Amino acid sequence: MKNFTSVKDVQNINALVEKALSLKANPFQTKLAEGKRIGLIFFNPSLRTRLSSQVAAQNLGAQAIVLDIGKDGWALEFEDGVVMNGDKAEHIKEAAAVMGRYFDVLGVRTFPELKSKEADYSEKLLNAFIKYAGVPIVSLESGTRHPLQSLADLVTIKEQWVAKRKPKVVLTWAPHVKALPQAVPNSFAEWIGKADVDFSIANPEGYDLAEEFREGVTVFHDQAEALKDADFVYVKNWSSYDDYGRILSQDERWTFGSKQLELTENAKVMHCLPVRRGLVIKDEILDGPNAIHLEQAENRVYAAQAVFHELLMPQI
Repeated sequence: MKNFTSVKDVQNINALVEKALSLKANPFQTKLAEGKRIGLIFFNPSLRTRLSSQVAAQNLGAQAIVLDIGKDGWALEFEDGVVMNGDKAEHIKEAAAVMGRYFDVLGVRTFPELKSKEADYSEKLLNAFIKYAGVPIVSLESGTRHPLQSLADLVTIKEQWVAKRKPKVVLTWAPHVKALPQAVPNSFAEWIGKADVDFSIANPEGYDLAEEFREGVTVFHDQAEALKDADFVYVKNWSSYDDYGRILSQDERWTFGSKQLELTENAKVMHCLPVRRGLVIKDEILDGPNAIHLEQAENRVYAAQAVFHELLMPQI
């Protein structure tokens, strides 16, 4: 594995899930990556990604250093051939190259502006780090994907599922007050599509994900129909892809509560966090026995640890 930006970078997903679970059982391997440094570069706020990545690095014995671009660093220019006479003090060519000389692995967290589909889905910023840094790049979330979250999600499902039959997994849209990106649902659909599960998506009209992420997946525009007999329900909001970045509906009938849970096979309920209580998921679910969002958050550490282990192994 040269980089970790999507499921396409992983040769054996099941092996990576098993590695994460193995590291969870024995996390403190502090001699493994001793003397190695991991840079964590953030272009937008984070709680779980920031902390879990730091803990993961420390569990392996590596040093993690966090940089908040815009707060701790210069404003960066990404366009080629420009005369830098504006507010951008440093070009990504130099910034990424310098970071690559300081660190053995770089994690980069970006966030889409939700103004231009073409700009966000081009992944210009992430690809610039891949091009110029010269070291392995880990996506800590990008405009289109959140692979560390998705790996943790698969680890959590693997942990929670004990029956021998194939589980039914449903990703369902829920209302939100803000326009949110498609990164988490895109990524989850991409990763879960490689697992041995019965997977479908439920969302209102106008909220279908990009075709590349829902290819071969049954999409329901009736939430109740989708939830029938589900074993796992992943609740998440996202803005429109076709009418890019817009909120088309705030239909509270899609808020996940006891009414929805009753349609399922006593499903485990998932969310990547942060979650707006009462709007996305009701308290009765989040505080009840079916919620496994905290288990997902815990597994973020071991997902990151497994990825760092894979990327540092050739250097150790």
